[in-house]
Amino acid sequence: MEVIIENIAVYGGVALLCLGIVLYYLRRNKKKSQEVLQKVAIAKEEGVHEPVSLHPYIDLDTCIGSAACVEACPEKDILGIVDGLAQVIRASNCVGHGACFHACPVQAISLRIGTETRGVDLPHVNQNYETNMPGIYIAGELGGMGLIKNSVEQGKQAIHAIAKSGKAKREEALDVVIIGAGPAGIGATLMAKKIGLKSVTLDQDSLGGTVYNFPRAKIVMTSPVELPLYGKVRLYEARKEELLDLWRKVIAKENLDIREHVKVEQIVRQEDGTFRVDTSKGGPFIANHVLLAIGRRGSPRKLGIPGEGLEKVAYRLLDAEAIEGKKVFVVGGGDSAIEAALMLKDQNEVILSYRKGVFSRIKLKNRDKINKAIEDRSVHVLFHSNLKEILPDRVKVAIDGIEGLQEFDNDLVYIFAGGELPTQFLKKAGVEITKRFGYIVKKHG
Repeated sequence: MEVIIENIAVYGGVALLCLGIVLYYLRRNKKKSQEVLQKVAIAKEEGVHEPVSLHPYIDLDTCIGSAACVEACPEKDILGIVDGLAQVIRASNCVGHGACFHACPVQAISLRIGTETRGVDLPHVNQNYETNMPGIYIAGELGGMGLIKNSVEQGKQAIHAIAKSGKAKREEALDVVIIGAGPAGIGATLMAKKIGLKSVTLDQDSLGGTVYNFPRAKIVMTSPVELPLYGKVRLYEARKEELLDLWRKVIAKENLDIREHVKVEQIVRQEDGTFRVDTSKGGPFIANHVLLAIGRRGSPRKLGIPGEGLEKVAYRLLDAEAIEGKKVFVVGGGDSAIEAALMLKDQNEVILSYRKGVFSRIKLKNRDKINKAIEDRSVHVLFHSNLKEILPDRVKVAIDGIEGLQEFDNDLVYIFAGGELPTQFLKKAGVEITKRFGYIVKKHG
């Protein structure tokens, strides 16, 4: 009897211990769920809960709440766990690494562009990156894949698809004209050289494309990428200068034909199936295939106000440290505008104008930094304001609630109002564009 009582006591103790452990984990998980829900509420208030580009979509019927996606994401507070299931927190801050997609053990995540209510204009591209116009391919940001690593991979894969296309070729023509010298274009150019395709790469701007236009200190790559003819690039926490220097080194070594400051004016399909690529200089080029590796923002969006054509107006900031002792007016409320204002503030008098009353859809680090700059008055922010006129020595601004236009002395104006999808250029080339809602870019299986 005593043995039975002792066993009961032991088993009872074990049961109580197990119950205690279960209750502990239940309480801990409930607390973590509440923390995530609080973050979601803040994200909704700040306007960063809804996605603006490529983002993870979670199938809640499949998700098992392993949190592998949360651990794999290199960004902060994009994903969390609520009541045992994955939850998107700050979707608009997602930059499309795809790490969550690959980490999910039950394939519950797909990568999508647009939502059920907000559509995104995208060109028609099949699984081989070919558009509805046979012979014209698209890779990188224009097709919805903006991350550097993913764009490079798409550029490489598109070239492989071109090499295997089986399309009738004109021998004296180039195998491919690559338009855009950003990540996708550089990956494509290197792959074309590696497999022996005749190519030329054209860019209306400078080497690096979108990367070239990043502010000087911006981190542009957080995971390794394989470059043809070079090998694996491991520039974690890389600055744009490091990446651009690497590309220049590889391009010089391989003697690649990349032509900067050459604008492609139109792409014309000829009767024999080749393409005539008309350019601002050095063309036309005749090619059997064309690969579009341009950004979604083909041209900077302008405000359409008097004085916008003055020399002191710019749409990108390249060398902030070279600007000193100036009265600078920055327009915009996105990351590019915030980063520009922050980089200029230490050596200049900076005014930041934003048409809304709160900064939304910006990175958390930028939000913290600009709030601190507002507090210490190193940046003067004009919320609910619109730039109306630019004069040689000042600007005129409309501010909600204040009658008349306000004038500020000014030396330089930087406008970060986004860019415009090169819709007409694409349509003229025969590429169809459709507004997509919740379009699946990557799906398991």
